[in-house]
Amino acid sequence: MNRKLIEKIDALISKEKGTVFKDPGGRINICLAYPNTYHVGMSNLGFQGIYALLNERNDVLCERVFLPDEEDIDEYIRTETRLFSMESKRPLNRFDIFAFSVSFENDYPNILKMLELSNIPFRSSDRNTSHPLLVLGGVCAFFNPEPLSDFFDICFIGEAEEMLHEFLDVYKSSTARHELHKKALQIDGIYVPKFYSIRYNNGVSIRETSEGTPERIKRQYIKDISAHRFRPAIITPETEFSEMYLIEAMRGCPWKCRFCVAGHIYNPPRKKDMAVIKEEINEALKLTERVGLIGPSLTDYPYASDVLKTEGVDFSITSLRASPKSAELVGLLKKHKSISIAPEAGTDRLRKVIDKKISEDDIIETSRLILLEGIENLRLYFMVGLPTETDEDIEGIAELVKKIRAISKKGNIVLTLSTFVPKPFTPFQWHPMEKIDVVKGRLKSIKRLLLPIRGVRVFHDVPKYAYMQGLFSMGDRRISKTLETMLRIRDWKKACVDSGIDLDFYTMRKKDFSENLPWDFIDSGISKEKLWEEYQKALAD
Repeated sequence: MNRKLIEKIDALISKEKGTVFKDPGGRINICLAYPNTYHVGMSNLGFQGIYALLNERNDVLCERVFLPDEEDIDEYIRTETRLFSMESKRPLNRFDIFAFSVSFENDYPNILKMLELSNIPFRSSDRNTSHPLLVLGGVCAFFNPEPLSDFFDICFIGEAEEMLHEFLDVYKSSTARHELHKKALQIDGIYVPKFYSIRYNNGVSIRETSEGTPERIKRQYIKDISAHRFRPAIITPETEFSEMYLIEAMRGCPWKCRFCVAGHIYNPPRKKDMAVIKEEINEALKLTERVGLIGPSLTDYPYASDVLKTEGVDFSITSLRASPKSAELVGLLKKHKSISIAPEAGTDRLRKVIDKKISEDDIIETSRLILLEGIENLRLYFMVGLPTETDEDIEGIAELVKKIRAISKKGNIVLTLSTFVPKPFTPFQWHPMEKIDVVKGRLKSIKRLLLPIRGVRVFHDVPKYAYMQGLFSMGDRRISKTLETMLRIRDWKKACVDSGIDLDFYTMRKKDFSENLPWDFIDSGISKEKLWEEYQKALAD
């Protein structure tokens, strides 16, 4: 084992509170992986929640592994060191289960990098019982696991709190891996890709099932999030949310904006009981005074004001909805330097297209109340390249920001611009992405229009990576070839060409309702007909 790499891991563990160490003997040994760096992965409540959930079981040992930093990857390769877990420093091929929690499509190439560093064959067809069982979970598995399906033995479709325990009980009762695969099929939400063959007709994937294999996979969701708590197992300063205890207040969003996958796949919305939140805050205070409330629309959480009035807690919250109630919540967060709201589009017309359900007046009034509270940074989130977007909508972003800036000279206005990416299980799953040159031009236009305005800063994503995200979001099993190619050709577009993938087929092509989409086999509780109806309404607005 490489001393330099071990010392770096030990330095991170020394700053943690709550790390779990167990004797591996007689237990199911699981290594939970996040395909990005420690700093990013330890900021993810889902990842942390699964680590805590698994380690609550006496018959399970769960350890962690992350994508090493770039310089550490070089050190692994130079010294021929196999990727190892944080807690016991064991190579990953010595675990029973190697489970990935994946939240972002652009982390897909990191999965293969971590397998490569572990000396574990990529494809499930190339592995045998001497290798760990590879499991995929996380939000990306909810909506389209197909680009990764050839690499994983088991995929978890939906929320894992109950499904995970069902699966582990089946794992314990199985005497052979094939038996495990067959038994796992009986659990709602478990997808075993090897039991499904895919053929292609004019480029469109057609799924074929064998006898006894369910045609559709019904996602699992938790009806009562108060009874199934996701909690961070570990507090550390080495994350985006330094020394912060994350508490989930809501899951699912009542607004269902047409572009938002989380607003659709996590429905119906569920709200945690106030008494449970108080219990979790008391648990948090044993470790830290910093508490982060997590939820897609905390403005709609009925107990938000009561929670934020709790004495002795330094609260942080995710972005707020533009509404009078948000301003009330801001008044309870005066210590904080930054508050975020997401207008998403520059005109009421385009906000109607995406079904945002807020007006320019709502945005301006909420911004006014936030700025009057003395907040240093008002962060505004917009998207570029939305369906039916015109130059007028882009100019509308600049005009809206100018109106907000005119309210008060105090504080900064910080714009974050992202490129629209169509997502499965949303009304825009049939819509193509805008041409990249058009997106780049519109980003430049916004920056040019706001350059003379003092106290306004503009940041945006790198458009080419948004199109990579679009490929992985809309992709089918053929994308696995591109992911493998990216290990030797880092330019993802060149990797597409080399692996025979037509990028435009996935990202720039308008799809028809009758087309078989790669994720249609998932029963997410959303009618495809209803989504199409919403898409047609959007195009008519």
